[in-house]
Amino acid sequence: MTRRKFSREFKIEAVRLVTDRGVAVAQAARDLDLAESVLRRWMRELTATQATAFPGNGQMRADLAEIAALKREVARLRAERDILKYAAVGSTGQRNIFNLRCSERTHNGTHRSPGETLSDIGRALGKHAASVFGVVAAKGGFAPVARSRRCGSLSLLEREEISRGLVAGRSFRQLGRDLGRAVSTISRDVVKNGGRRAYRATRAEERALDSARRPKPCHLAYNPPLCKLVAGKLSGQWSPQQIAGWLKARYPGDASMNVSHETIYKSLFIQARGVLRKELLAHLRNRRIMRRGRTATTAGQTRGQIVDAISIRDRPAEIEDRAIPGHWEGDLLSGARNSHIATLVERSSRFVMLVKVGGKDSDSVVSALIAQVQHLPQGVMASLTWDRGMELAYHRKFTVATDVSVYFCDPKSPWQRGSNENTNGLLRQYFPNGTDLSVYTQHDLDQVALRLNTRPRKTLGFQTPAVTFNRAVALTG
Repeated sequence: MTRRKFSREFKIEAVRLVTDRGVAVAQAARDLDLAESVLRRWMRELTATQATAFPGNGQMRADLAEIAALKREVARLRAERDILKYAAVGSTGQRNIFNLRCSERTHNGTHRSPGETLSDIGRALGKHAASVFGVVAAKGGFAPVARSRRCGSLSLLEREEISRGLVAGRSFRQLGRDLGRAVSTISRDVVKNGGRRAYRATRAEERALDSARRPKPCHLAYNPPLCKLVAGKLSGQWSPQQIAGWLKARYPGDASMNVSHETIYKSLFIQARGVLRKELLAHLRNRRIMRRGRTATTAGQTRGQIVDAISIRDRPAEIEDRAIPGHWEGDLLSGARNSHIATLVERSSRFVMLVKVGGKDSDSVVSALIAQVQHLPQGVMASLTWDRGMELAYHRKFTVATDVSVYFCDPKSPWQRGSNENTNGLLRQYFPNGTDLSVYTQHDLDQVALRLNTRPRKTLGFQTPAVTFNRAVALTG
């Protein structure tokens, strides 16, 4: 059987049939007496190598690429909005605690339980905890009202079909028949959004959503006498519920002089309303900066307390005089973009170890420390004195895995682990403030530790920490 040969011009015209005229690939293949796989191969080859030969197709590919990218962005933003919406609904009013009220909801394949912290939500969204707080606090802890689309309006998918049809040169009537829409609906949307040449589905969708907003001023905004009266009662330490109840009793039947306590709370917590001054928040009994959900609870949360922490005051006396090696101090060194490294210093020799950590959360820090300590010879680390930070809240897990006792300094007492504080100051010579520490590998950190351990120290009689540490290990081994 003789194999058919086709000129390049024939291939271009065949591909144009699909890209410019909007004919389905299967139909075009039948009309040209070709295998569908052959036509698809020509499309891949020619569109990849001859974009200039297909001006219409090049524009279509650009449009499709833009649509795909915007679809992914919309999906991501919707996921963030949903999580932040649930976070706002159940906010406890604290900077770091949110009740998502969706114990059975999953995100990225992981179970999301109630009472999650800002850090947990931020990691799920790939955002910093401060960014999550800013979004939720801007809404005062209230969940935004879910927006709904009018049933007769064009959807994003329909606008994408219109955009692709315009590029293929189809008329409004053809598009109306395919979508089951009136011709005037199609033409009006195209004309409003730049015409045939400039129409883009995503821009048209965004404009439609923006124009559909119908913001309503709150009751206090268009009633200055009532707003002034409420502000005065708040200054007198009245609660919003007391104010609402008093107004109802004082002005019965007068709707213009009545307001619900929720409206007062919203006007206080959502400063964008511009109704009640932010200073009035100081007169509330709890002085929260956002609304607390009724079902919000702090049960089971440590609230900044390290469970079963052993104080430095209970540390054995032989650790204090640095006579016996094997007792260490530790802390986190912070850098830009919420990056950290763990620093460990042996008290008697000032020997330094640096550990790369994935985050400041206790699970990441403890896991990294366990992996590092397990490489040490037996008995080289007998105890670890740490700062009061929550990054070592899982200290029991660390002790079980390494058989190392952990002691915690008193709050705001960094001098109780002076060797570690001094070493962190020396490390700033290698990692200045504002340095992104996440770019350094464990090998890079080991090299910095080696340089620090081979520098003579005055407190060691100008011996190096490495020599002093090795001598101590030899004596104990």
